[in-house]
Amino acid sequence: MPPDNSRPVRSAEEVNEQIRGLWLRTAGRLTGEQRAEYALLVTEWAEAVRAEVVKAA
Repeated sequence: MPPDNSRPVRSAEEVNEQIRGLWLRTAGRLTGEQRAEYALLVTEWAEAVRAEVVKAA
């Protein structure tokens, strides 16, 4: 799947903080909408990690 260039590029650390915040706000109990948000965040985080690894290489 090609990268989604419509959203700003954030660091893995930034996305991870948002993921942590989501879990804290919901006490670990996600609604369907929050699960979808979580899935998008995890995908964004993984892309950011890959980009940072490539950049470091």
